[in-house]
Amino acid sequence: MFETSSESPAPVRVVSEAIKEYVERLGPIWIEGEISELNERSGGMAFMRLRDTSVDMSLSVMCYKNVLAAVQPLPANARVVIHAKASWFTKNGSLTMSAKEIRQVGVGELLARLEALKGVLAAEGLFSADRKVALPLLPRKVGLICGRNTDAEKDVVENARRRWPAVEFEIREVAVQGAAAVVEVSEALRELESIEDVDVIIITRGGGSFEDLLPFSDESLVRLAASCETPIVSAIGHEKDSPLLDLVADYRASTPTDAAKRVVPDIEQEIADINKIRDRIYRRLVSTIDYELNQISQLRNRPVMKDPSVMVKVRVEELNALRDRSHRGFKALLDIEKKEIKGVIAHLRSLSPQSTMDRGYSVVQSDDGKIVRDATKLKAGAVLRIRAAKGEARASVLELKPE
Repeated sequence: MFETSSESPAPVRVVSEAIKEYVERLGPIWIEGEISELNERSGGMAFMRLRDTSVDMSLSVMCYKNVLAAVQPLPANARVVIHAKASWFTKNGSLTMSAKEIRQVGVGELLARLEALKGVLAAEGLFSADRKVALPLLPRKVGLICGRNTDAEKDVVENARRRWPAVEFEIREVAVQGAAAVVEVSEALRELESIEDVDVIIITRGGGSFEDLLPFSDESLVRLAASCETPIVSAIGHEKDSPLLDLVADYRASTPTDAAKRVVPDIEQEIADINKIRDRIYRRLVSTIDYELNQISQLRNRPVMKDPSVMVKVRVEELNALRDRSHRGFKALLDIEKKEIKGVIAHLRSLSPQSTMDRGYSVVQSDDGKIVRDATKLKAGAVLRIRAAKGEARASVLELKPE
């Protein structure tokens, strides 16, 4: 590091040499990417542009033709691993990677990497059914990410409008294969996710080779789709194809046509269902009205409805019967009680001194009201009260006789 200021700036050569020194510390490294450009020039040199598979970044790479010949022929957008060393050219201030070895990434290796990535994402729960969101019955707008002027776009739009003519689309045409696919699809997905009235997003493209569909298994794109709140329908390739985007999407459509059928209802079927429901409601309503009319008819045919006084007469008769029964019951109860009272009276009378007096006996009491039980204790001249069965008399003791 060296100090600089506006008063004491560093010359270009110093800065460029410092960058060269710093870059050379990196040493040889292995780099993976896609070859987006390749130019073979005279003089035995080849120049290529190595592009990242997930973001819009690239590096300039040069190598000798014999290094490139070891992996030729290379398909378009070939994914390679290169062993290169960074070189900084101080004269024009450019950075170039000098490749010493190039290896093409084979299908088997890519499959192994996808399986490993699939395991990682599954362990994080990104493929869990609990995370998936139900598709709306009738979206306000359908977001569509597809290739430019492709059959997949036509299939989705035409089939959706055939089912629901009023459906509205927000279409983003992007690269669906190659180095730019991940970047453009991701940007389109973010844009559609930010539009409020886009209620569902379809990501679609037609069939292709395993390499053509690799962008839809890119980790950054899969994680972006998993983070979206708007439901996503994946319709990539044919039914046998299964990129990782299919696993994280809320619905995996087997074809673009299937995707169209899933995002909007069939208007003819909906009208038929409405007619069925309306007919069922009508029949239920008619049945209910008929039942209530029958109930009213039965009520009107009752005697009480024809002659309302019948109800009063019946109640009068019931009251009279109850009253008569009450009177009879009360009279019978009184007779029983009278008989019991007469029996009690007769029993009391049989035990009463009055009954004894009625037979000719009387009760003698002293003048102070005490009953005389022992005549020897009386004194001559004592005043006595004699109570007979009827009436009372007063007497005095004239003489006392011993026993």
